[in-house]
Amino acid sequence: MSTSSGKQPASGGGADPAPKPSRRVFSPEYKLAIVAEYENAPNGEKGAILRREGLYSSHIIEWTRARDAGHLGRVDGGGKAGTATPAAAGSRVKKSADQIELEKLRRQNEKLQADLTKTRMALDIMGKAHALLEEVSGSADNDNPPRRS
Repeated sequence: MSTSSGKQPASGGGADPAPKPSRRVFSPEYKLAIVAEYENAPNGEKGAILRREGLYSSHIIEWTRARDAGHLGRVDGGGKAGTATPAAAGSRVKKSADQIELEKLRRQNEKLQADLTKTRMALDIMGKAHALLEEVSGSADNDNPPRRS
């Protein structure tokens, strides 16, 4: 009796027809150059840059954030397997207390600027309404009221 079913084992001696792809490694200079080119391109040409370079918009977003945080040299946007940096692993890079406070103050500033704009518009409307009411009351003083018979 044979126990063989005629199938080869999954880990058989056959060579893998498709070799495992390797991750691309981008230098900090390349990242800075592409981010600068992308930011300076008109809106209709940004996608062409991504297609030409074989990149995704997420690359640009990640590299821009790293550049703005001053970590572009340390971020490995596609490094070797086993050298997972926080950015490559998808986790967030911790922000310093100063960065957190700066972001909070910027948001607060934007809110206050919006409130100031609303207040100025309201004052402008109130001024126009006041001028209109004065004009109406001035013309009412000059007019003789109708007489009853």
